[in-house]
Amino acid sequence: MASLNVGNLGEYLREQRRQAQLSLRQLADAAGVSNPYLSQIERGLRKPSADILQQLAKALRISAETLYVQAGILDERDRDEVETRAVILSDPSINERQKQVLLQIYDAFRKENEAESAGSVAAAESDGAVGHGGGVGTDDPGPATP
Repeated sequence: MASLNVGNLGEYLREQRRQAQLSLRQLADAAGVSNPYLSQIERGLRKPSADILQQLAKALRISAETLYVQAGILDERDRDEVETRAVILSDPSINERQKQVLLQIYDAFRKENEAESAGSVAAAESDGAVGHGGGVGTDDPGPATP
């Protein structure tokens, strides 16, 4: 697990809070944490647990995974997916049902592309393995020539 990147997390939380047009006190109340504790998180003085991050994400209406990536809890490899989900979930111009439908479609496309990619890799591997006779670095001399 990566170490917590608390400074960037605090800056990110503050920016999300401002975009949501919430005061520090409003977000603290909505997330069920104390106002001073939230202030310390935003200033990079405290390392919140995954549970606290989840509460903050819910109050901000963003994905918890986004905060986990910011905190260094989740690996950066999944960042693009997490950010895409966060953008969908934070869009105020669509309702909750529409957000869930978009996420389902997004997941279906990702699974389809993963399956196609896995199939392409498997096909390439089998193409490379089929028809190999002997060659450099093998113990098999290949077919005998008359």
